[in-house]
Parts: sequence; structure tokens; C-alpha cells
Amino acid sequence: MNYPVQFRLLGPDPQVLRMLGDEWVAALRQVPGAVDAQVDWNERMPSLRLELDIERIAQLGLSPQAVATSMGALLSGVTATQLREGNRGVEVVLRAPAAERLGLAALADLTLTTAQGPVPLSQVARLVPTAEEPILWRRNREAVITVRAEVAPGLQAPDVTNAALPRLAALNAALPVGYRMEVGGAAGESAKANASLFGMFPIMVAVMLVLLMIQLRRFGPTLLVLATAPLGIPGAAAALLIMDAPFGFVALLGVIALAGMIMRNTLILVDQVRQDIEAGHSPREAIIESTVRRARPVLLTALAAIFAFVPLTASAFWGPMAMAMIGGLLVATIATLFVVPTLYALSLRRERPLAIQVAAPQPQPQPVHGAAE
Repeated sequence: MNYPVQFRLLGPDPQVLRMLGDEWVAALRQVPGAVDAQVDWNERMPSLRLELDIERIAQLGLSPQAVATSMGALLSGVTATQLREGNRGVEVVLRAPAAERLGLAALADLTLTTAQGPVPLSQVARLVPTAEEPILWRRNREAVITVRAEVAPGLQAPDVTNAALPRLAALNAALPVGYRMEVGGAAGESAKANASLFGMFPIMVAVMLVLLMIQLRRFGPTLLVLATAPLGIPGAAAALLIMDAPFGFVALLGVIALAGMIMRNTLILVDQVRQDIEAGHSPREAIIESTVRRARPVLLTALAAIFAFVPLTASAFWGPMAMAMIGGLLVATIATLFVVPTLYALSLRRERPLAIQVAAPQPQPQPVHGAAE
């Protein structure tokens, strides 16, 4: 977006907002990385303000509303009737001649119709030259002025925004009552998207727990699968650093999707170990054999996903997500084949060896030799 660094000032009085905007622009120009700091309001335009003599117009039987209506009819015109030319209608507008209404020097000579007859405007009002804002921007029906800036090459908008916040803290604390500041631009949009995303996290985690419990039917393996979700974060961070890509909203989406892919591989491996143990294999044999048997499907699935994301790395929007998923899958796939079997082995209870009790030989009864017959 144009001007990715933005700070919005909101309040009731446009003149105060203009003054505050000039102060904030001067402070933003001192922030490293901020380029071409400015406000989104244009320069003021010259105008004429009509100051009425209330007592004089009351004596003439007029009111401010009547004067305003008369001036509107003289300058802008009023539709008197409509003529038809062929199949279209042409409105007939009554207004003062162009020489009287377009020249500033002749405005004071415009005549108002009163009960006492025509009266020059100069006798009931005074024209005061002034300046006004050509366009007043509003946000949620509040007047708003945006202090904005471009970003120097090689820098990210959130970094420049975070660097500007401490320098603008004093100005923010000194804002008059009824005025406030909002962070906009890339940082504001990212915060808004992250807030909506984090609001769904509890529901997402609850659904994941339910699905894992249905599949594994035990708390231990379920927690083991959840514990492997962060295995791709080091790879994603390394890929973004190497490619000099920002960790923004789309990259965060990639990390969340990456966690789901890692837990899927872990779930397949853990479930295979459970099946082998239930089939009568020893825990050690089940862990080793299941890991070897599932290594090829896990590796091929990860490589297929990695190559599928390669074309997206050239996209300006989806590139950070693709880079995060490629780096995360490379590291997480290797870590899954080594970390998951280790964690599973540590989670199993070690069986104590059974003590073998050898029964002592019972004494044999000695034959009783009777007396010789």
C-alpha cells in the first residue's frame, strides 16, 4: 500500500487536528526509515465568510435563513420552470448575471429583496476573507487527519512503525481531551487481522483435541502429538531470514498450516506404534519398526508439499507463507523422524523385571526300616 506507516488523529475540531498533524509530521520526520512524512489533508483554500449584522437584518424583517436562501438563489440559482425541446426537458434557472456573481469585488453589491425594497448586501453583512479545508476526512463520523510516511528501501513498515511509537509517545500523552491516536497502515491492518485470527484459536485448539482424542483415545499420545506442533518454527524463521522476507499475516498463516501438517505426520507415526504394541510387539521393536516403515511416506509427502510451494515464493503476497512452509517442512520432517520416537519412548512406562522365585526343594521322607521279621 501507499504510505504503509500511518498514524490517525481523531477529534472534533478540524483546526486542532491540523495543528496536531503538523506537530506529528515534524516528529515522524526524525524517525529513521520514515521517508516523505506528510498529512493526507490538502493545503487550505481561500474563501469568503459572510458575517451578518443581526440587528440590521432584524430591522429589515429578515432572518439569517432568509439571507442564506437569497444568496443561494443569486449565486447558485433556483429553477423557475422547465422547457421541452424535442424529447428532453431543459430547466430554466434564475440567478444573478455572471459579471455580478463571479467577481469577488461585485459580491458586496448583490441586492437582497426585503419588504422595504432591494437592499445591497454590503449594508447587512461583511465579507471576511479566510481559508478553509477543501476536504474534511472522516472515520466513523469523526474528523480524522492521517500522518503518514513511506518506508526506506530494505526496511519493513511494522519495524518503522514500532520505531516511531516511542518518539511519538510524548505527543500522544499530550493530546487534548477528546482527541486520540490510532495506528494505521500496514501495522494497523496486520494487528486487525491477527486479532480476528487469535479470536478463533480457542475453538481451533478445542476441535483439534476432540479429533485427536477420537483417533488416539488416550491423553498421553494426544499431548505428544500437540507437543510436536512447534517443530517447524525454527525452519520457518530460518527460511524467512535467509530470503529476507517479513513475518507478517500471510507468514503466520503458513506457520499455522505447517503445525497442522506436522501433527498429521506425528499422528500417523504414533498410531502405527500403538497398533504394533497392541499386536504384541515390544515397545522398543514397535517404535523402531514403525519409524522405519513410515519414514518413506512422511518424506515423500513433505517433498511433494515443498515442491508445490516453490512457485509461490515469487509472489509478492504469498511468498512469505510459501517460504515459511518450505523451511518449516524441511526441518520438521527430519525432526519428526527423530524427536517423535524419542518422546514416545520416554512417555512409555518402563516395565520392571519380574522377580523369579525358585521354590526350595521339599525334603523327601526317609523310608522307615522296620525290624527284621
